[in-house]
Amino acid sequence: MAVNKQRKPLRLLNPFRWDREARQDAKEEDTKPTLKRFFVLLYRRFWKLISLNLIMLPTVLPFLFIFLILLGAKQTPTETEPAFSVLFGIHRISATPLSSLLLDLFGSQTGIPVYSPWNYILIGALALFLLVTFGWQNVGAAYVLRGMVRGDAVFVFSDYFYAIKKNLKKGFFLGLLDLIILSILAFDIWYFQGVGGTFLLDLMFFVIIAISILYFFMRFYLYQMEVTFELSIGKIFKNALIFTALGIKRNLMAALGIALLTAIDVGLIFLFFPLNIPIPIILPFFYYVSFVAFISAYGAYPVIEKYMIAPYQKKEKEESTESE
Repeated sequence: MAVNKQRKPLRLLNPFRWDREARQDAKEEDTKPTLKRFFVLLYRRFWKLISLNLIMLPTVLPFLFIFLILLGAKQTPTETEPAFSVLFGIHRISATPLSSLLLDLFGSQTGIPVYSPWNYILIGALALFLLVTFGWQNVGAAYVLRGMVRGDAVFVFSDYFYAIKKNLKKGFFLGLLDLIILSILAFDIWYFQGVGGTFLLDLMFFVIIAISILYFFMRFYLYQMEVTFELSIGKIFKNALIFTALGIKRNLMAALGIALLTAIDVGLIFLFFPLNIPIPIILPFFYYVSFVAFISAYGAYPVIEKYMIAPYQKKEKEESTESE
């Protein structure tokens, strides 16, 4: 005999606000998510975003340090052509114009990086730090950014760590899964880009690119839902996929904003780097990560509010009216 299971009702998280009155007084009246309001919020929250960016730096610095370790490793030259060693020997014994020509044609070498044990230890430590803290850092940032988008008064430091404490377990597993997916997608792009040449491999490369773009948009919603609803990780990913389609217009606008910000930063670096002016390289460490996160949150949260929060609040209001 089949048993009808009651669905667990959707529940909004009830944040503990020790400064609730101050937050309500500071709440904006007009919260319609227009382009004008985006720039108004960006202006009003500029210094808070700078503070948030400094807290979020541990999210990106390990990637930078690992990249610098890989880039700065000593290189050992290795021939790429099997005939190189034979031609080199012939040229050393009896140099002729023909042997010089053949050596030039087949003598190309490539550098293979050589890492010390300390390099591996440092890379492992940085990777372990990312695995443990990646979800927590994103959860803390999502909570702060959600407050900014909603027009609440935001206290960056206390809100950031409050959200981590509130989502300690699930935030860790969500971040772990997120980081694993990002790593797999990055490896697949690198792999299929290097082994192309056949129709199937080229097709796989474009499929991975399409999946990466889809997941790029899904990430707008993952941590926003984590700090807003009591949902399982599976439902968070499912809803993120749905919202990627429902909020396609806002997603594309957010992607355009991120691309524009990135293009400006890269353009300034190329413009000033030949002049030995390092400011455009240093400045993004003070704003880039939080600005990108703010753009994505401003694009995503209104979609979540429209399709999940508003219907829930409407249903709750109707139920309370009926009970009266």
